[in-house]
Amino acid sequence: MKISYNWLKEFIDTDKTPAEISTILTGTGLEVESLEKVHAVPGGLEGLVVGYVKERSQHPNADRLSITKVDVGTGEDLQIVCGAANVDAGQKVVVATVGTTVYPTVGEPFKINKSKIRGEVSEGMICAEDEIGLGTDHAGIMVLDADAQVGILAKDYFKLNDDYLYEIGLTPNRADATSHLGTARDIAAFLKIGVKKPDVSAFKADNTSRNIKVVVENEAASPRYSGVTISGVEVKESPKWMKERLAVIGIRSINNIVDATNYVLHDLGQPLHAFDADAIKGDTVIVKNYPEGTLFKTLDDVERKLSADDLMIGNAEVPMCIAGVFGGADSGVKSTTKNIFLESAYFNAVSVRKTSKRHGLKTDASFRFERGTDPDMTVFALKRAALLIKEIAGGHISSEISDHYPNPVAPFEIEVTYKNIHRLIGKEIPHGEIKGILTALDIDIVGETGEGLSLKVPPYRVDITREVDIVEEILRIYGYNNIEIPTQIRASLNTSVRPEKDTVQNLISDMLSANGFNEIMSNSLTKSTYSSNLDKAVKILNPLSSDLDVMRQTLIYSGLEAIAYNTNRRNADLKLYEFGKVYEVNEDKYSETQRFAIFISGIDKPEQWNQKAKQVSFYNLKAIVDGIISKLNITGLALEESTCKKLSWGMQYNLNGKQLVKFGKVAPEALKMVDLNNEVFCADFNFDLILAAVRKNKIVFRDVPKFPAVRRDLSMLIDKSVTFGQLKQIAERTERKLLQEVNVFDVYQGDKLPAGKKSYALSFIIQDSEKTLTDKAIDSIMQKLIYNLGKEAGAEIRK
Repeated sequence: MKISYNWLKEFIDTDKTPAEISTILTGTGLEVESLEKVHAVPGGLEGLVVGYVKERSQHPNADRLSITKVDVGTGEDLQIVCGAANVDAGQKVVVATVGTTVYPTVGEPFKINKSKIRGEVSEGMICAEDEIGLGTDHAGIMVLDADAQVGILAKDYFKLNDDYLYEIGLTPNRADATSHLGTARDIAAFLKIGVKKPDVSAFKADNTSRNIKVVVENEAASPRYSGVTISGVEVKESPKWMKERLAVIGIRSINNIVDATNYVLHDLGQPLHAFDADAIKGDTVIVKNYPEGTLFKTLDDVERKLSADDLMIGNAEVPMCIAGVFGGADSGVKSTTKNIFLESAYFNAVSVRKTSKRHGLKTDASFRFERGTDPDMTVFALKRAALLIKEIAGGHISSEISDHYPNPVAPFEIEVTYKNIHRLIGKEIPHGEIKGILTALDIDIVGETGEGLSLKVPPYRVDITREVDIVEEILRIYGYNNIEIPTQIRASLNTSVRPEKDTVQNLISDMLSANGFNEIMSNSLTKSTYSSNLDKAVKILNPLSSDLDVMRQTLIYSGLEAIAYNTNRRNADLKLYEFGKVYEVNEDKYSETQRFAIFISGIDKPEQWNQKAKQVSFYNLKAIVDGIISKLNITGLALEESTCKKLSWGMQYNLNGKQLVKFGKVAPEALKMVDLNNEVFCADFNFDLILAAVRKNKIVFRDVPKFPAVRRDLSMLIDKSVTFGQLKQIAERTERKLLQEVNVFDVYQGDKLPAGKKSYALSFIIQDSEKTLTDKAIDSIMQKLIYNLGKEAGAEIRK
């Protein structure tokens, strides 16, 4: 949210600097993410001064150029070559001196240098309006008033007010601070000063010549609806002060009527909408819902199908505006508009939020309505806007204010005790100061006892509904920095399950980082198109955008997005890992699971003089996965093919029937979702299952074997459907005590083998820790292996 320093000072009387105000705002919970100086015009007219043309003569080498002697108040006259036809002696002009950078209305900025023009020295430039960004006129140089003081800065002569712009990271709960008034309230409360609201006492109806009837059919979605007509307006360009004020906060000027509504929106936080009164059929405004599928063209000339749940502002015949979200193409203010109906309403936040999301429309108005506006502000804002429009567009107020408010919104009633205030804040604050803070925040104290206070919170503070919220308000205005750090800290000892989650996570992180991996951290919010099962997705009620509308169900897409981002910036050789939670909902039961994912893509080892570049492969990934499992000493795993649709092929390790990790090559469909063409391999671990397995581990120490290990190899012919994992399981069941390792060191598939067959060569490491193995014992083990492999896997031993 953008806030102007000069605008703020219209609400509060303070001499605090912009930097000091920034510190106050951040301290009270409105975090200032940036503070920058904003010039009223580009460049702020820096280096430009008022000069006096003492002499003018014809340039000897150019008919259209003049040579002037200009006094700029330095004691030495400047010789300036000027091409303007209207330059003459005796004029007061704007001069850009040597070294000044000027910012034209059109084109790039340029620096003024001392130069020769057609053989004559020129020590500056006499400026036209468009050459310094003050307008578009280029008919000649600017001629100032005769009483202009020579040598003063041009920005002082034109009385340009530079401003400072605050970029505030507004949290969703602070609906009350979506305006300059709302922001000023916090500053005023902190500084213990008053807030000056705009004066609307001059508002009155000039006549009642144009009454627009208001009918509210859906009072639940529109608890309050106010309106007034203004007739005889002239739609034209806004005055300079208003355009500059809006430009500072990034609002483009449209016309004086629309700009006035935008001004009040950012001034008071109350959205307004101006209708062309002559487009209101039957002189009746109806607030209601229309049938499902009703077509409606919005201001952006897009025809939309309405939902039966969309609250609309209509006339006697057709809808005119999506309530609280977006106006219609046919009823808005046009250059020919002479009469307007001005709307100021309080709409149900949930209704606006759903409509805004349904149509993918995010506007300044919906931003405020869906968070909760002030129901008591509608009429005040209406008066403020009507007076502004009369001032800048003329016309007369041609009706009394129509205010439909059958069921006023009551303040929140909260009881708070001093004991809980002191306990939660950690410091005893004087009762008088507590009451002063609450009063400064517009919170009424309606009762007081020795124990605490009875309060009424205004409806616009939708975030204050509990005692703890009141304590938070007191603390943020009192100042977090005013709470001393105690010299002693009392804490109870707490035993936790070992090893702790962070210990295991750091163990894995250290291992991966040592192997060239980088850790990434992604947003838990993601786009719904990534969801494999949208019915199980945890949907966000108030999404910031369509790309952040659900909680993620997998870490795979966030990793792919990181790879795509880096690949697009010529960094395609990547090894990444991420720890994070994924979320699901099943029959209204929400669950979250801790996951851990690793990704590899591009070149494994860069090209060297003695080796070629080598692309990463499935086996690089499997080595990392096996290394992690070995590092954590997780045993008893079953290996099988993965059926994950996000992998074109891959494997998975199961632990007691539950999937511990799936890993393989990412499917093209998943890559396409992030516009990625690279080959990517990823592994997705169930970190919760890893923790459970590690915590069950019993660390057993044993002596280094004194007796040698023996290796025996077997070459066998098996069906193509048989996997190494199946053969390994058979071997481990056959000899549980002495068999230490089983590995495959050669695979062959070709024309020389029978159809449907493949050849595997396995190595077996056999070792006895208590004695040296004899040939007889080894042969006995190998015979058992040959028998069981043949019986259970159909293996034929090749000689």
